[in-house]
Amino acid sequence: MERSALSEVFGKFRVHYYRDVFNRIQNRELSLTTVEAYCVEIIHSLGCPTINEFASFIGISSPNATYKVNSLIKKGYVQKVQSETDKREFHLQVTERYYKYWNLSEKYFDIVENRIKNSLSGEEYEFFNKIMKKVSDDLMPELDP
Repeated sequence: MERSALSEVFGKFRVHYYRDVFNRIQNRELSLTTVEAYCVEIIHSLGCPTINEFASFIGISSPNATYKVNSLIKKGYVQKVQSETDKREFHLQVTERYYKYWNLSEKYFDIVENRIKNSLSGEEYEFFNKIMKKVSDDLMPELDP
């Protein structure tokens, strides 16, 4: 069965990311389990969720999410930040330690983006970005935080 171009591109980005995670775990650069690595990535992508928002998004119980988050806090990848509007509420935020390790994966996106820029005309690149923005904003609503 032939895959669509979008599926192929996404698959390549995903495999590159997984390879980076596994290499860091194997080289002991990363003190996280694979599941913890995915959890911290989701927290980052959700943009400062509460524990309940995180739990709801990944479909686990709040106590299970609390356990995972506490492990990430203990390892220094996530911190709880008290809400300024409701002092009873805390939001999850990734730390500098997260950025130190994950920026390496983001660099691959930069490389691919530069290749796209260099291989397309200015007009084509602008059109490409409009399509990608539409996919992100309009066609993937279930993944909006």
